Amino acid sequence: MNNLPRQKLIILFTIFVDVVCFGIVIPLLPFYLEEFQATPFTITLLFSAFSLFSFLSSPSLGVLSDRVGRRPVIIWGMIVSAIGLFIFASANSLWLLFLGRIVDGLAAGKFTTLQSYMVDISRNDKERTQNLGLAGATFGLGFMIGPMIGGILSNISISFPFWFTGILALLNALIAFLFLPESHHNKSVKRFSINPIMPLKKAFVDKKLRPLYTTWFLFTFAFVLSQVVFSLFAQKVFHFNSTVTGFLFSFLGAIVLVNQAVLLKRVWLKYFSESKLEYLMMAILSIGFFLMATKINLFFYIGILFLGIGQSVIRVVITSQAAASATPQTKGEVIGVLGSIMSASMAIAPIIAGKLFESEPYYPYLLAALFCLAALFISTKLKFRKTKFEEDLTLPTNEI
Repeated sequence: MNNLPRQKLIILFTIFVDVVCFGIVIPLLPFYLEEFQATPFTITLLFSAFSLFSFLSSPSLGVLSDRVGRRPVIIWGMIVSAIGLFIFASANSLWLLFLGRIVDGLAAGKFTTLQSYMVDISRNDKERTQNLGLAGATFGLGFMIGPMIGGILSNISISFPFWFTGILALLNALIAFLFLPESHHNKSVKRFSINPIMPLKKAFVDKKLRPLYTTWFLFTFAFVLSQVVFSLFAQKVFHFNSTVTGFLFSFLGAIVLVNQAVLLKRVWLKYFSESKLEYLMMAILSIGFFLMATKINLFFYIGILFLGIGQSVIRVVITSQAAASATPQTKGEVIGVLGSIMSASMAIAPIIAGKLFESEPYYPYLLAALFCLAALFISTKLKFRKTKFEEDLTLPTNEI
């Protein structure tokens, strides 16, 4: 127990570095690729390449962390991420850019292992949700600072921010190697599988978690649709440069940070159940995406506010509910399934977003809003049926 604060601190720092690395890439990518004369569709394909290999690796890393422990997966994940960032920063051709994103994508599944670590060190359900909220708040902090760092360092060189984050990832791996203890001692002995389709198959046949998995897929698809064209949208519609776009992402990260560090515990979890929060945040996200699609400056900022509130709470609520439904031996696998679903949507959504953006810049935001509405409808319908069925089972015999 004495090591608990240190464990949390190191894991939260690792999450922070991981998100900073990711947060720097998103706003700078369109500007970095200008010298390669890349089209918007090519830019979104780079996002897709990263996500595709994240999808391929996430289930393996989730199961591997259940089998060999969280610590080695986290350390090697940071090292591989650093290699991918170095390749990306030194690229002089498009194929090297893709290679860098692919290598980084192979390690992206470590984020679910970091979440599993936070679940491991939780002593009860309330602490589990709070720990995941801390992880989410750190995500928001990294997402706030990352784009800001990228925007500032890009004034030195457009590639310099990627060198900086690669070095930061290596430093993080060294800190974890020296000071991070293992959290998962009840190791799984089941056969190790590298089949990325298996988690999706399990998600489909798991009736208990299917509503959560469905909501999660639709949410992540909508979120990715909006994020991969964010910089392109800001550049084309409002004529923002890389520095301004970076600060916009920082604004989004600040909303996520405040929401999860303060409001999650004091407001959302205090006055709403997790299921009701799921419905409320999907509605907020839908409104936010519709506002961003208007191409009106003020509405765009309000939409970012709604996006930050909605996505930060949804992440914690769904991850917490999924972890609560898993056994101690399969928590890493269940959270890995969430990561796999997210990676699958992230592999497909950028391609669609790129094509839609080339037709009309606001189309990705309209589609994102519709996906959130679909998630709201499907989730409430499936959960209502489940609740009704459970109530029927508890009725006295003479009432059935």
